[in-house]
Amino acid sequence: MRSESRQNRTAAIGEADGKGWHWRPPLLLYSYIANELLAPFFASFLILYCVFFLVRLIPLLEIVLSLRIGLADFIRLFAYIFPHMLLYIIPMASMAGVIVGFTRLTNDREILAFKACGVSLKQMLPPVVLVAAATACLTGFFAASLIPAGALGVKHLMFQLAKEKIDKGLKAKEFTEALGDIVLYVDEIDDQQRWHGVYVSDMRGRTQPLITVAQSGHLEADMDRMQVTVILNNGTIHNNEGTDNQVIRFGRYQLQISLQPPTQIGKEDVANQSRGAMGQEQLLTMAEKLPPDSKLARSYLSEYHHRLVLPVGCFILSLIGLPLGLQAAPGRRAVGLPLGLLVFVGYYINLTVCRNISEAGAMPLVPGMWLPNVLFFLLALYLFQRVYVERPLVPERIAHPIQNLHDRLLLPLWKRFGRLAADILARWQRQAPSTADHNAGRLAVRADRTTGLYHLPHCVHYYDPQCRLQFRNVEIAREAGFAPCPLCTGADENREPER
Repeated sequence: MRSESRQNRTAAIGEADGKGWHWRPPLLLYSYIANELLAPFFASFLILYCVFFLVRLIPLLEIVLSLRIGLADFIRLFAYIFPHMLLYIIPMASMAGVIVGFTRLTNDREILAFKACGVSLKQMLPPVVLVAAATACLTGFFAASLIPAGALGVKHLMFQLAKEKIDKGLKAKEFTEALGDIVLYVDEIDDQQRWHGVYVSDMRGRTQPLITVAQSGHLEADMDRMQVTVILNNGTIHNNEGTDNQVIRFGRYQLQISLQPPTQIGKEDVANQSRGAMGQEQLLTMAEKLPPDSKLARSYLSEYHHRLVLPVGCFILSLIGLPLGLQAAPGRRAVGLPLGLLVFVGYYINLTVCRNISEAGAMPLVPGMWLPNVLFFLLALYLFQRVYVERPLVPERIAHPIQNLHDRLLLPLWKRFGRLAADILARWQRQAPSTADHNAGRLAVRADRTTGLYHLPHCVHYYDPQCRLQFRNVEIAREAGFAPCPLCTGADENREPER
């Protein structure tokens, strides 16, 4: 019997050939655990995406209304901004998927069943690593490729929409103010968008307008420099400054206008991302052209390393989700998600602080940018080692003082606050009926069927559990055969008649 069981166990993990035994991975176990992780990952991804979408949508409507963006351009605009949101959504969803998946396995005692069958946590780790690596690669692809392309696309789209707003607002025999401080009038526009009979009033930085009159002209756009050029032919410029009057004749005159479309989404200018619109090679090239100790060179290098740090951070956060998900147990609160949220916020706070310190030159750039990943990777190893030996995440010598401090200081405050809130709520509930009835000009009446007495709101027996009947006013209660209690008799007789 013992030899047969050993043979069956060996057959489950290996195959024999002429050269020896070969290890065969437990694909069924891996696929089962990966399926348990991917389902909450996609659910978390959808929920987080909807939340981020609504947060970005409200300030985005200002741009939509200002530039009169249609549905197709709105979809393009949001598609350009979409990769930037995924830098935060994918790591959060990946970590939440691992936590929720292992929380469910722990609550259903499947982890206990795996251990009883000889499956250790190390054997459960490969599918977690594969899922974390896949989400990390996806994050890296968005950070290195799609986000720069999206930033450049937003810039071009905003310029195009601003120019289209000018073209739509420019009509023959009408004054247009779509160019800000420049007022433009065109007498006639032909089929080739050529102007005939042009009048321009330029008030940029002047108290008196600079008037330009030309026989013809047209509009040209320079997308790289985000400006349009009004080209005028055969005209005159009239400059009035005080008592002086100057007239200049020209054959060709160019009036350059920088477009400033409304690109503020919340506090972020989506069209002003010089570093964000560059690729990885461009960032290194720009940093090499500048002095190594300059702040601008450090900013380019920090952006370069930031796009590499984030995918690795996503991988580490996903691994931390495994020990946090194992903190659940039947009949015990699942603290994995709250702890995971704290870890996630702590990671991004550390990443932001280290990046600002590195850009300021207070510490070396490369170690400073990668320091949060090193610290949280050590934290992941520590947490996994604690759950592998089946010990609590926080050692008892640290947990006990914290628990005692909580019981002595925080718990009494919470209880006192709860009692105070309960007292305020009870007082409000007692006063609410009388206040509402006073405002309505009527009295709410409660009656006891066993005694045949009714009570008014100020009576001590008004909230008696036996008073299950309610009447709109005293007259209806009397018509139903109820009489006032001794405490309500005087108030009932002194009550003003209803109008």
